Amino acid sequence: MFEKALGLPLHILVVHAVVIFVPLLVLLALAYIALPRFRARLDWAVLALAVVAPITAWVGVESGEALQQRQIARGFSGEILDKINEHAEYGNVLFRYTLGLALAVILLVVATGRHERLPKLPRWAAPVLSVVVLGLGVAALVYVWLTGHSGSEMVWGNTFD
Repeated sequence: MFEKALGLPLHILVVHAVVIFVPLLVLLALAYIALPRFRARLDWAVLALAVVAPITAWVGVESGEALQQRQIARGFSGEILDKINEHAEYGNVLFRYTLGLALAVILLVVATGRHERLPKLPRWAAPVLSVVVLGLGVAALVYVWLTGHSGSEMVWGNTFD
């Protein structure tokens, strides 16, 4: 299921979505925190990205595992397999940070929302969640870079030297 799309490895296609949606979630979440007067305009986009970003990261991990198994079956071993494993671990960590970020963002929107159907959280929840979102956002961006860099180094290596 996670192996191919349109004749190409699905992983090659979905990683581009991860590189777009995770940083966009971080950017809009930070805007949501820093610009409280625009929260009513940003909340729907932040919530949508809080759903989409972890899904793309999860599909990236699953499709990466399918591609990894295919490469092992083709005889990949040694140094290249070590690089694949390192890249896969970065991807797993990225998914965990993205999922945590998404959950924190959703809770932040609930904590700052003014809709009568939203549960009321304690006053300290919004500032604490803002700090959590900031920390997880930075971690997610670092792991987007580490994952993407390790993957592109494997594929492109010294091609342009």
